[in-house]
Amino acid sequence: MSSAPTLSPAPDPGSSTLFQNYDPAPFFDELVAPDGQPRPCAKPMYEKLAEMPLEVYEERRKLADLSYLVQGITFTVYSDGRGTERLFPFDLVPRIIARSEWETIERGLAQRVTALNLYLQDIYGPQRILQDKVIPRQLVYSCKHFRREMAGLHVPKDIYVHISGIDLVRDSKSGEYLVLEDNVRSPSGISYVIENRLVMRRTFPRAFETSEVLPVDHYPAELVKILRSLSPRTGERPVIVLLTPGLYNSAYFEHCFLAQEMGIELVEGRDLVVSDNVVYMKTIRGLNRVDVIYRRVDDDFLDPLAFRTDSLVGVPGLMNAYRAGNVALANAVGTGVADDKAIYAFVPKFIKYYLGEDPILHNVETFLCSKPNELSYVLEHLPELVVKAVGESGGYGMLMGPMSDKKTIEEFREKLIADPRNYIAQPIVPLSRCPSFDPSKGGMSPRHVDLRPYCLYDGEKTTIVPGGLTRVALQPGSMVVNSSQGGGSKDTWVLRGDE
Repeated sequence: MSSAPTLSPAPDPGSSTLFQNYDPAPFFDELVAPDGQPRPCAKPMYEKLAEMPLEVYEERRKLADLSYLVQGITFTVYSDGRGTERLFPFDLVPRIIARSEWETIERGLAQRVTALNLYLQDIYGPQRILQDKVIPRQLVYSCKHFRREMAGLHVPKDIYVHISGIDLVRDSKSGEYLVLEDNVRSPSGISYVIENRLVMRRTFPRAFETSEVLPVDHYPAELVKILRSLSPRTGERPVIVLLTPGLYNSAYFEHCFLAQEMGIELVEGRDLVVSDNVVYMKTIRGLNRVDVIYRRVDDDFLDPLAFRTDSLVGVPGLMNAYRAGNVALANAVGTGVADDKAIYAFVPKFIKYYLGEDPILHNVETFLCSKPNELSYVLEHLPELVVKAVGESGGYGMLMGPMSDKKTIEEFREKLIADPRNYIAQPIVPLSRCPSFDPSKGGMSPRHVDLRPYCLYDGEKTTIVPGGLTRVALQPGSMVVNSSQGGGSKDTWVLRGDE
């Protein structure tokens, strides 16, 4: 019986060149201060890496990659036309956040998630916010994710967004965390957060002892607790399933991972059937009633009788069972009207309107191309701006003006003129950076990062996983962090104390 691979012994201090010539300027660096010294919260890990010979680091990096390969931790790239499946890139240098800084982020996220839920309750209910003209009625009604079928429908516990992933960036100029976008339909990536942590604990076990990193592995238990609370049947142990589009979905690994961690069944649309407005799961022992569905299928494909008739991954009649109150869905149908990138610009107003508070976390400045004056500005400044399609994700449908050629810019100009409602524009935010290993240099180089914390909302409190998914642009100079566009990820450490 072969033994597990072992790590090389720790080297003598001062024998490494991993940080030789590392220059954090001119952007805010998450681990290294402008004078080249580690930030207080990052000092133990920085010193651990700084004393590590290159060959030892390379060995640990290869062991981490092997762990991902053996477990099949992959993602699918659709932009190449072939749906190529790739190993998820992981960088061993963690992003480290002091507890005092994280507490501000936590409060800002809880405030935002609460406001988004109140907005959805209102939009599919009395629509006070439209009557008071806080947000243009036409902007909401023209959103392709607005579901008129949800108007007046009571959802369990009045919660629309149970699970959210809020993308944050740190502005290098101000050092402030800004909200880049809200993901409140079916945000992905939490499995990488948990797996990244497992790999890091095996790779740098002593660093966790000295740094006192807050745990992230409680997420599945917290999520299943919320799902149980949504069951329409009381007094019985609810039957919960995770509905996946299937094997060829880019996040299929995550669907399998979460179902296993929560101890629930992973099902496809063909495994479920609706009879008399009740959802059943097909089993070898016959039909078993389903109470709660954690769905990872988009609205459009959820029920071919209600939405797209050509859907092969949905469940015919599911919406009727949902309307009848016989099954709960997480997240609720229609939540996309809260994460449309044009509606995102109004979230600070939602916070003020529903909560009477100023936003703790601010938005990135956003130009709505549906407004003629803002469209004119965008058309004049296309080479300086980031332009995004309001309903796209994963880095698709986006123009990075400063990095684009004239032909691409002119093509986007025509798209904006033809369909201005479908686009927003933002100035380039000089994203903060973090050390990442550059194989071509044999040492550390700064790379731009963002952060996606994951929030669970039960109607009373918001549970936030300490840290979240740090995505890193592994290409030199790139600010596009999406894995589908050449990005990778890092483990994110929130420390129990400030140092």
